[in-house]
Amino acid sequence: MTNCVNRSLFYCSALLLTALQVNAQTEKVNDLYQQTSEVNNVMVQYNADNGNLVRFYTVENSPERRARLLEVNKSYQAKLQALNFDNLNTGTKVDYVLFDRKLKEEQYQLQLEEKDYNAVKKWFPFADSIYALEKRRRRGLLLDPSQVADQFNTAYKTVQDLQKKFAKENAIAMEQGKRAEGIIKGLRSALKSTFEFYNGYDPMFTWWVPQPYKKLDSVLAVYSDSIKVKEKSITPQKDDGSGIFGNPIGASELQRRLQLEMIAYTPDELVAIANKEFAWCDQEMLKASREMGFGDNWKQALEKVKTMYVKPGEQPAAMLALYNESVEFIKSHDLITIPPLAEETWRMRMMTPKEQLINPFFTGGEEFSISYPTNSMSQDEKLMSMRGNNPHFSRATVHHELFAGHSLQEFSTNRYKTYRHFETPFWIEGWALYWEMLLWDQGFAKKPEDRIGMLFWRMHRCARIIFSLNYHTGKWTPQQCIDFLVDRVGHERANAEGEVRRSFVGSYDPLYQIAYMIGGLQIMSLKRELVDSGKMTFKQFHDAFIQQNMMPIEMERAILENKPPAKDFTTSWKFYNF
Repeated sequence: MTNCVNRSLFYCSALLLTALQVNAQTEKVNDLYQQTSEVNNVMVQYNADNGNLVRFYTVENSPERRARLLEVNKSYQAKLQALNFDNLNTGTKVDYVLFDRKLKEEQYQLQLEEKDYNAVKKWFPFADSIYALEKRRRRGLLLDPSQVADQFNTAYKTVQDLQKKFAKENAIAMEQGKRAEGIIKGLRSALKSTFEFYNGYDPMFTWWVPQPYKKLDSVLAVYSDSIKVKEKSITPQKDDGSGIFGNPIGASELQRRLQLEMIAYTPDELVAIANKEFAWCDQEMLKASREMGFGDNWKQALEKVKTMYVKPGEQPAAMLALYNESVEFIKSHDLITIPPLAEETWRMRMMTPKEQLINPFFTGGEEFSISYPTNSMSQDEKLMSMRGNNPHFSRATVHHELFAGHSLQEFSTNRYKTYRHFETPFWIEGWALYWEMLLWDQGFAKKPEDRIGMLFWRMHRCARIIFSLNYHTGKWTPQQCIDFLVDRVGHERANAEGEVRRSFVGSYDPLYQIAYMIGGLQIMSLKRELVDSGKMTFKQFHDAFIQQNMMPIEMERAILENKPPAKDFTTSWKFYNF
């Protein structure tokens, strides 16, 4: 009996010890991923202060706004430096490094704005008087309407004279031209703000000002257009027939931005990575082509897959079927937690024909935008859209756009560590592309047609690295980029044109298009370190990763592997195995 009691006590003690060890381990993990405090508080205060200033000093490019933003920026750099970095935990050190990086980049951009402004302010000798009016308007001070009318009329005549002088200029630097356009946009917004505040409320203002205001606003719009013409005349890439005018930023600025994004590779090394990934795609594409009976003519196999589009009106149902299949696959493999509310609240919309000129494929997030022909498109446009959005191509990208890609990203970033919005395309697009790679590895592509569809998109992401870096280093023109997408990847020409236009004319960062594949490869490398090694399950890794919120992947690695960054951190992670 005693021995039984002793055995029971020993057994209970062992259970208790195990429970304590599990709890201790859980607490350790929770400590690692916990919401931070010291830097968190400073960031929250900065975002609130900066928000107040941006909402008050609304006239972009104005000296008053720039000076005030620089002032608050420097004050928060001092607050950050006052913290004891050595006493911070890993997550807080990451926040420190990233917030310091954010402040310094904002300071750099404001100083660059000031440099550009000083270079072009001779074109706007009337600007200070307009800024002064908006300053008085903010507090609702009385104005002398007749003086305002005279001021606007004088400015109008000045702009007319400036345009005549400007017409004699041979060319202007792209950076200065863009800044001048921004200054005019700010001046017009200040004029509009003043006009709309007093007009109709102040009888004498309403009598004196409307006509001079309309003339001045109109001539400023024409002035801005004339500046655009001068920019085009010296764009590093001449019109090559594509009609696409971008702004190649050059090798030096590319390297600066890569360092900012914590990518420890040169542009040439990134092109080498893309070419190696391309070679893998080529091999897999040949395998699928042979299975389909086309031998080594993979373009013919690709052409066959393009013809397997659904009828007009049936695309939403086809995409829903793919969504259901991919979510079931993710759940059956226990890859990540998908909250029921996230599943409940995503929704569809149809892209307009105008939107499809910039983005010929669907986009995602909480709102899933479907790109497919409308009745207003030409016959050729309709066919190219249908062919480029066939179900086998879409097989790679439905989970990219919905779960566990962009839709789950949005859901998580709105709920976890919401102060930590260090936005970067390497995290945003890298995560979504990683899921294309992962589901390929897990066997989601069942038939050779499915594999060709998924490979098309992976080849496309390789091509994005090559054509965007060659463009921004001045080696390729937009037309060469279009031809590359058609010849090397198999794009429909209209879709290739839309892709290149989106890359260089839209609001995308110059590094955005390389971020898909490079970010995905970073996360894949981190997956090998943590999941393939047995340290974490897929679900533990994916849940932990997405709940850290947006940041460079190297900083995710520091948190998940508990490797605190140095205060003077410099990127060094070589994540790719050549």
